[in-house]
Amino acid sequence: MGEKNSVEELVNKVRVKPGKKVDLGDYPTSWDYSEQYSLNGLQLSKDNSDELLARSQKELVKMQEVLWADDRFALLIILQGMDAAGKDGLIKHVMAGVNPQGCQVTSFKTPTAEEAGHDFLWRCVKVLPEKGKIGIFNRSYYEEVLVVRVHPQFLESQRLPQKRIDDRFWEDRFRSINDLERHLERSGTMIVKLFLNISKEEQRNRLLDRIKEPEKRWKFNPNDVKERDQWALYMEAYRQVLEHTSTEQVPWYVLPADQKWLSRVLASQIVTSEIKKLGLRYPEMSEEQMGNLEEARSKLMKK
Repeated sequence: MGEKNSVEELVNKVRVKPGKKVDLGDYPTSWDYSEQYSLNGLQLSKDNSDELLARSQKELVKMQEVLWADDRFALLIILQGMDAAGKDGLIKHVMAGVNPQGCQVTSFKTPTAEEAGHDFLWRCVKVLPEKGKIGIFNRSYYEEVLVVRVHPQFLESQRLPQKRIDDRFWEDRFRSINDLERHLERSGTMIVKLFLNISKEEQRNRLLDRIKEPEKRWKFNPNDVKERDQWALYMEAYRQVLEHTSTEQVPWYVLPADQKWLSRVLASQIVTSEIKKLGLRYPEMSEEQMGNLEEARSKLMKK
């Protein structure tokens, strides 16, 4: 396998092909063949995961600086997944070293009364990253076609004009999401959407760890166990999301979340490879600006 193509092949492997029927069984929650790949001269393995992440972190730090200086684009990373899928850990490990002045993480919980009084996209739109910055959504407006689809009673607080909550209703929401993301992409916001695909058994083990280990108990939420009863409904909701909202401009990537190290390495590779497509550059100085720089340099040299 050619080294030059390894990153591209990996990214393509987890990208959800737009316009195709989606079967979550095509996206395993863990890989037993990752060592077939190499990245920057290192075999893709758990033993090398720290070094691979460190290299990606270093590259991302440099890219963030150019993103900030270029000031034409913003980067929005959307993370979705079941409870205990590893969203917080992924943010911590992939974004380590990034300048916090240029990066903001937003977590979305149950909508407030004010948020429920607006359309379902509003609370996310108002915190989109500005140009030159990175925004990370830990959950997002996709909750409105995931948890709300599993629990349609949550729609009562939204005071919707629609009286029928049928397939057409959800198709309209998918259309609204695609329209928003296409608008953002045209306006200079690159969106990277990552679904952390965890198995029900691995989630069970992680929830048990949160109960057993004192330093993790603060993370435990009894409601996470209740939601497991709706696992099949959630998987169908995620399947629908991937099938209807993975587009050519803004595709979904499905990460094998049973292996934390692998999902983090893949996420870092996806983010860096997508940023490279922007063609970022430092601003070029005009003749007038260069003259001002030379004048300033001369003054500084005399002092």
